[in-house]
Amino acid sequence: MSTRTTGTTAAIFGCAGPMLGAEERAFFRATDPAGFILFKRNCDDPDQVRALVADLRAAVDRPAAPVLIDQEGGRVQRLRPPHWRAAPPARRFGDLYRADPAAGARAAWINARLIAAELQDLGIDVDCAPVLDNPVPGAHDVIGDRALGGDVATIAALGRAVMDGLLAGGVLPVIKHLPGHGRAAVDSHRHCPVVEAGDADLRTQDLPPFRALADAPFAMTAHVVYTAWDRHHVATWSPDIIAQVIRGDIGFAGCLLSDDLSMQALDGSLGERARLALAAGCDLALHCNGDLAEMRDVAAGAGPISEAAASRLAEALARRVTPRPIDRSALLAELNALLKD
Repeated sequence: MSTRTTGTTAAIFGCAGPMLGAEERAFFRATDPAGFILFKRNCDDPDQVRALVADLRAAVDRPAAPVLIDQEGGRVQRLRPPHWRAAPPARRFGDLYRADPAAGARAAWINARLIAAELQDLGIDVDCAPVLDNPVPGAHDVIGDRALGGDVATIAALGRAVMDGLLAGGVLPVIKHLPGHGRAAVDSHRHCPVVEAGDADLRTQDLPPFRALADAPFAMTAHVVYTAWDRHHVATWSPDIIAQVIRGDIGFAGCLLSDDLSMQALDGSLGERARLALAAGCDLALHCNGDLAEMRDVAAGAGPISEAAASRLAEALARRVTPRPIDRSALLAELNALLKD
């Protein structure tokens, strides 16, 4: 077991609204979370978001503290019109890829590059995308058109295009949800999914896209039980799944985030949820809803970041680049032509 350092808390936190309150600011200053995540409730207009991002970083006195957002496109995009572009759902690129692989990959890259440009404008430097889950018939639609396709080759190819587009724009991708949420029959935001598929099916139909993008800087776990690997714990809380499947079979060596600890797939106190996630092998505990009392519990349960996790986080953040200028109008026109919008 790695030793713990003093200082930064092994958590990523949300905040309650479009600006920091005094109690939130004091809490962040005292606990020094590893980073922050924004949601729709935090995003009114560009100037306000830029101010909030700067305020969050000032609260922990770390100008390079990562700020995350879920900006996938389609149903899951926290930045929306009229101030930001309505990006297509991921499945649009999979549909195009089936007809023309080169066009599908190009469109996915352009879309990601345009998303990165919007995020860079605001100071946001981590996007919780791409989704690499492979949905199966009959699964809950919580993934649905968020998936890049319906087969592992398409998902891997388009996932790479999305990841490369984000990185080129100076934004770090988070691949999700390891080791695969595509078979879940219920929404893990509300219930705990139990996947009964066998080991061979999981390794051939669920893991390959994650293996193909195992060089991603960040990844996020799934709050899903996989009975073939651990009948008693969701992946987020399973030392066996994290060590043997995520770090082992998939080969992911980057910074591993839990999915949101406030989701109802999990039980127990928020502090215990954080403790179990980190004990299982997650590097950082993610808490999203901005509830200050819950965040206090998570901070207490998470404690200081471990040396190993701090090293993986630093390596991930070192992959941020200053993006080269782009002609957004030209890229958007090309994207629309590819998608025939």
